[in-house]
Amino acid sequence: MSTAFEEVRLRLPHIELAAHLFGPEDGLPVIALHGWLDNAMTYARLAPKLKGLRIVALDLAGHGHSDHRPAGGSYAIWDYVHDVLQVAEQFGWQRFSLLGHSMGAIVSVLLAAAMPERVERLALIDGLIPYTGEADSAPAKLGEALKAQLALAGKSKPVYGQLERAVAARMQGVGAVSLEAAELLAGRGLMPVPGGYTWRTDARLTLPSPLRLTLAHAHSFVQSVQCPVSLILAQQGMLQAQPGVAQLLEKLPFELHSLPGGHHLHLDDEAGAQAVADCFNRFFAKA
Repeated sequence: MSTAFEEVRLRLPHIELAAHLFGPEDGLPVIALHGWLDNAMTYARLAPKLKGLRIVALDLAGHGHSDHRPAGGSYAIWDYVHDVLQVAEQFGWQRFSLLGHSMGAIVSVLLAAAMPERVERLALIDGLIPYTGEADSAPAKLGEALKAQLALAGKSKPVYGQLERAVAARMQGVGAVSLEAAELLAGRGLMPVPGGYTWRTDARLTLPSPLRLTLAHAHSFVQSVQCPVSLILAQQGMLQAQPGVAQLLEKLPFELHSLPGGHHLHLDDEAGAQAVADCFNRFFAKA
């Protein structure tokens, strides 16, 4: 599979991010955000099928070819929101749309709710709200996170002697993917080390969150989104398995599409990517 895109590096005031650019320069501006531990290649199948869009598909901080946060930094989800806003600033986009998968969809919702004057449309794939935590569990969660941070120095990333072993591991990872999808993600997500290959991702990405939004916080963000939203629900995905999501969606004026496939249906095969593209092309044509 070959995909035409331009590779760029974006020097933001606080970090340098890598990205793929798709589509005509005068297309509708869209920033595309991948899921946790993935990278910009998550849009390798989908982005070329989206018409009339200028897509900036980011490697989020700590992922792919983007920089890691400085020592002592963390990967709170609202920090990604700030990164995305800085990317829009660099391109001079006062109004733009967001395309988000999984964690990228959650980041998109947070930004659209917090700054509705900046976000034109949301196109979301199998993601909406983060895993939440209530006040009574907060002290224990913080303690768990602090212990994990202390233990991180003594841990090392896995090293795979052959690329095929890394691809096989990614196929079975969070949000299991097809062989070709794993090859695309691993091709960008791996780096050579003595003895083979390991993941480029910052090890801190696997640490537990020290603080989570409450369910009330998460619902407030979703309910504060003012722009049009198109949400793809993967029938064998992860979003519908989250407690209370179905009841939440009943109360929202979102355009919903239930499509066959797993959590990465837009990347697993051409049929899934085309089905998602058909929904989003109609959605963006209304802009």
